[in-house]
Amino acid sequence: MIITAIDALNEKMGSNKTSISKFIESKYQNLPAGHSTLLRHHLNRMKDTGELIFWKNNYMKPDPNFIRRGRGRPPKPKEPGMPTSGGSARPRGRPRKDEFGADEVQVPIQVPGAAPPKKQKMSLFEDFDANIGMGSNTKTGRPRGRPPKVKPQMGGEGVSA
Repeated sequence: MIITAIDALNEKMGSNKTSISKFIESKYQNLPAGHSTLLRHHLNRMKDTGELIFWKNNYMKPDPNFIRRGRGRPPKPKEPGMPTSGGSARPRGRPRKDEFGADEVQVPIQVPGAAPPKKQKMSLFEDFDANIGMGSNTKTGRPRGRPPKVKPQMGGEGVSA
């Protein structure tokens, strides 16, 4: 009945609830007492299922070519030459390990009966620089952290007796 009423009214911007109700009352006799409540219920149900579109307080049939978008800003149009997210040139994330183990650390082979190799101890002061008093960084040549406070000389340069 509702779809028939919307088709018969044939309004460009759709039909509101009042015009649909008046059309149904004029065409069909002996309607129940709760006709307006039933009409409201069925209009809401048809709106939720997508049978009708509710726009500016009017109900209309959906266009078969209409694509419903979500709220918010629409996405930018894709250019034909641009790579898609699925087949990008460079994959995301951490690269996988080499299949042949080239990235792994080489462990020396232990000969049976021989003494096990000694572990090298790393000292905090291995690269100690006597002038600065701190270890130096091998990559940049600079020590790590704040430089030490310069101590005044203990010679009596400015003192005369």
